Amino acid sequence: MTFSLDQLRGLDAVARTTNVTRAAAELFVSQPTLSRQLAALETEVGATLLDRGPTGVSLTAAGEALVPIARRMLADAEAARSEMRAFAGLERGRVVLGAPPTLCVSVVADALGEFCAAHPDVEVVVREAGSRELRDELAEGGLDLALTVTRDRARPDPVLLAVPLFTEELVVASSAAAPPPTLAGADAAGGLTLAALAQLPQVVFNRGYDLRVATDAAFTSAGLTPRVAVEGAEMDAVLRFVERGIGVAVVPTTILLGRPGLRGTRLRRPSLTRTVELTRRVGVRPSAASAELERVVRAVVDRLLTDDDGVGARLRRA
Repeated sequence: MTFSLDQLRGLDAVARTTNVTRAAAELFVSQPTLSRQLAALETEVGATLLDRGPTGVSLTAAGEALVPIARRMLADAEAARSEMRAFAGLERGRVVLGAPPTLCVSVVADALGEFCAAHPDVEVVVREAGSRELRDELAEGGLDLALTVTRDRARPDPVLLAVPLFTEELVVASSAAAPPPTLAGADAAGGLTLAALAQLPQVVFNRGYDLRVATDAAFTSAGLTPRVAVEGAEMDAVLRFVERGIGVAVVPTTILLGRPGLRGTRLRRPSLTRTVELTRRVGVRPSAASAELERVVRAVVDRLLTDDDGVGARLRRA
């Protein structure tokens, strides 16, 4: 049994006005059109719904039974429309964002601060993981969008669209309360060579971190063995250990944002960089919430690139 909303609206209007002509005028349709809709509804339900008399119409017993059901169905339809308008207008919604821990404590934190303040009723879910895992989850539909990082141009994935946002230097973070890290082998510009870095006590991330993979590869390529003070820590612990002077850590430039307890020293010979990408699925239209969060992320990145406090100088648009 199938009812159209127009048929149900017609029945409701006739029940309230007891007159087909007045009901048609209220619904902005012609009287013959409304009569055909009501006749089709009666055919569909297999019962006469209206007694048509010379002075008007009245509901039959079947009509009396159907009207409250019709009104509930119309109310549900209006609620559904309102809900969808709310989603489209960002009054409601849900967006799932993936990002590595190094971006969650920098770009993502800034973007969510702005997004959630503007759209407090939109639910945001954040998944922290390495870039490879995030790409897999995104391809499987578990994420709406992700911030991922790469050091080399990867072969394009036919399922994913990765748009480069910016490239940033990896720097050596040390405690701002201690003297800058200097050793024989540091260069004249005040940066640290990889060989000099290998001599310093380091706090290193666990092996699942993109940063750990990148720094291990750099040391191996140079034939160097780093001096490890603490191994296997997560992001917050690494930064706290560095602030306490336990060792230094290789981190992205953006990690230094809003962290006065940390100092960044540039790595030279070789310098290490990474590219941050905004990644989403090909052929999937983003929801209003996802599209707005993407816009906010891009705006945050644009501000970082024009920053004049020294961090922006170590970033460049990809």
